[in-house]
Amino acid sequence: MALNFVKKLFSGDSNERVLREMDELTTNVRTLASQLSELSDKELAAKSNALKLDISQSENNESVPDSMLPEALAIIREAVNRTTGELAYDVQLKGAVALINGQIAEMRTGEGKTLVATLALYVHTLTGNSAHSITVNDYLARRDSQWYAPALDLLGLKIGVIQSDRTAWRYSSGAVSEKSTFEHLIEVSRAEAYESDIVYGTNNEFGFDYLRDNMATSAEERSQGLLSFAIVDEADSILIDEARTPLIISGTAQDDVSLYAKFSKIVPLLAQEVHFSVDLKNKSITLTEEGIERLETILGVNNIYAPENFRLTRYLESALKAHVIYQKDKDYVVSDGQIIIVDDFTGRLMEGRRWSDGLHQAVEAKERVNVQQESVTYATITIQNYFRLYKKLSGMTGTAVTEAEEFNEIYKLDVLVIPTNKPVARDDSPDLVFRNQEDKWEAVLSEIEEKHRTGRPVLVGTISIESSEGLSDRLRKLQINHQVLNAKQHEREAQIIEAAGQNGAVTIATNMAGRGTDIKLGDGVKELGGLHVIGTERHEARRIDNQLRGRCGRQGDPGSTRFFVSFEDEMVKRFAPDWLSAMIDRLVDDGQPLESKQLTGAIGQAQQKVESYNFDIRKHLVKYDDVTNAQRAVVYEQRNLILTGETIEETIREMVDGEIEVLASQYLSSPGYDFESFRNGIEQVTGGLASNELIEPNNQDQNATINEAKDIIERELANLDQEFGPELRKRVGELILITSIDSTWVEHLTALNDLRQGIGLRAYAQTDPLVAYQREAHDMWQQYRARVQNTVARQIIRARLVLNDMDSPGGRNKRDQIDEGHSDENNRSSDQMLTRAERRRLQRLEKKQKR
Repeated sequence: MALNFVKKLFSGDSNERVLREMDELTTNVRTLASQLSELSDKELAAKSNALKLDISQSENNESVPDSMLPEALAIIREAVNRTTGELAYDVQLKGAVALINGQIAEMRTGEGKTLVATLALYVHTLTGNSAHSITVNDYLARRDSQWYAPALDLLGLKIGVIQSDRTAWRYSSGAVSEKSTFEHLIEVSRAEAYESDIVYGTNNEFGFDYLRDNMATSAEERSQGLLSFAIVDEADSILIDEARTPLIISGTAQDDVSLYAKFSKIVPLLAQEVHFSVDLKNKSITLTEEGIERLETILGVNNIYAPENFRLTRYLESALKAHVIYQKDKDYVVSDGQIIIVDDFTGRLMEGRRWSDGLHQAVEAKERVNVQQESVTYATITIQNYFRLYKKLSGMTGTAVTEAEEFNEIYKLDVLVIPTNKPVARDDSPDLVFRNQEDKWEAVLSEIEEKHRTGRPVLVGTISIESSEGLSDRLRKLQINHQVLNAKQHEREAQIIEAAGQNGAVTIATNMAGRGTDIKLGDGVKELGGLHVIGTERHEARRIDNQLRGRCGRQGDPGSTRFFVSFEDEMVKRFAPDWLSAMIDRLVDDGQPLESKQLTGAIGQAQQKVESYNFDIRKHLVKYDDVTNAQRAVVYEQRNLILTGETIEETIREMVDGEIEVLASQYLSSPGYDFESFRNGIEQVTGGLASNELIEPNNQDQNATINEAKDIIERELANLDQEFGPELRKRVGELILITSIDSTWVEHLTALNDLRQGIGLRAYAQTDPLVAYQREAHDMWQQYRARVQNTVARQIIRARLVLNDMDSPGGRNKRDQIDEGHSDENNRSSDQMLTRAERRRLQRLEKKQKR
């Protein structure tokens, strides 16, 4: 039976047609599962192992053949049934097939996506490769790893978990822990966790581990391994919302952070619309002519845009954005003296993430917390380009159709809508639209009071922390007991949301709304009408509103939803059509709502405009990062080959020969013939050794001289092998290559970032900024390669100085000091290019050889 549903979708078949063609598969799975029920646990595990062997011997062992897929799904379905009592529905089997085929499965809240993912993860492990399950937070990673672990454990699979505190765990049925959600986990190394058949973790940690592995200075330091297959839970949140911010590993820069406080004090001296104008849509600020003059007077400079004052404009722009655009308890929170970003789509805290270009420091100065030093980027990748590294990618979420174009264009993923197991019984009422915010909030309070009196649970969705806490204050005055779920209570997220369906419960939640945790109705709540969901504002993205609606009506439960909107809401003010405001002024009195499908449709159209605008921003980000990504792929591949020892000697000789060719082209070509400068260049490469043997080329024939120089280098490398042993010299070469590549790559990333910041100005010269960026980034890439080659060529022979120093009495004394954790910086030679950590590795290798 052919299961290539992606091709069928492209050939014009509908979503329903694709689902119908899966019916034969689900029938086969149920039939096989009933037969498997007669086997013992050991026999079932043996059946799984036999299937894995058959797949390994099949023609295409990178995926499970269509003919073997029903048996694979039947095995894991039976294992889950034995260990949990759950029997996968047909729609869950269809969702699993979508994931196996590398699609986005859109499944409503409460339809059992964790089980669906487990089915697909198991099937992929039969290929012999590890599968990654990507979640939105550490709690869900731990929880999901254990929910169906008994079934996976029964079939002989190992399950690993990685956490954002750099710890790693592995499931063990016999392990006991008092810590919640750690009950059956034992701590292991990061590499051991990744060696598991299935690995659970957050998108950030998988991405950062990829970057860390590609900063490692030895193969043993790496952990992640092959990126074979991933299932992204809450795919819209991770692949779209979080994709706006790249993953960055950085170190400390040397800029003067005290200037941020200075400029933070200047901002209150400026008046909006007098000294600067604000574009909320693009989150940008522009100084007026009067504003420029005012600033030049305050700062005591003649021209703030003069080259020598360039950095001042950067500090100023950051300070203005921090004070005017970025709001406390909406865009960020202050916690323990730290500024922590709030994701404006999910409402979750983005621990460890910092705004770039000085914005984070400007916000720190605004809130008068310690201003941390700016950073230098060591490694970076966008979410888009990280997940495109997987051989096969899939995802699941309750809301994907509205972003289907982006999933397809960026990730080459198609969306398949999976029907609910039971018909949806939820009642979605039209929006109530008010003239102003106060009228809206009064109506929201009235609605909460009315539902609360009947005992129905109410979930109220808000856009920001500020709104959730403001509503909480109003409810306290009305003496209505309630719970608040926002980024400040993120650690209690699951606990709060699990109780939201109980009789009389009132829960206020930001966009995070406990995604990943089901809201189950308490006793008698169904008879009252189920959970009632109130939206207090329309979000920029329709799917965020749909996610809030989807919190009720789980598995055929009753429920209802209603959104309350005002024309003072930010989204409506920024994006709604002008005629809508005039219509409200004409038809709506203060305090009276207007309920109209036309209004709701107009607001939906405004949301579509915002979605399209945000998509363009993300697509723009990807196009620029694609330039860096192509270069990054080359650098990381080269590092990988070096660390595995495959190309060390070859790469060194290529770089040294290449540097000799460069010197020859500079000094031995005509015109510009300069043999002495060429000889001096060779002296720099060899450390002054044997350059006097070079013979000036006869009749300016450079080939003989070039070959002679290459022979000298070859001889000196052979001498190093004899003096110190080929293994130690090879390790020195590896470290010189890696450190040269890494240090130059950091400089290159900084230069690319600087180029990116100013490239938009090229549009004023009628030049496409992206084309200009691609061209200049290519030129910078050639310069990067030349610098690496130059550095390696000039250090490889000089490694003798490092190795001799380590063998001398003084060197051995310093080596002992280093091993004890001490260093004598005053005695370090300027020729010692290696870091203390690298020298320690060499010393350990040297000791091993001497033993």
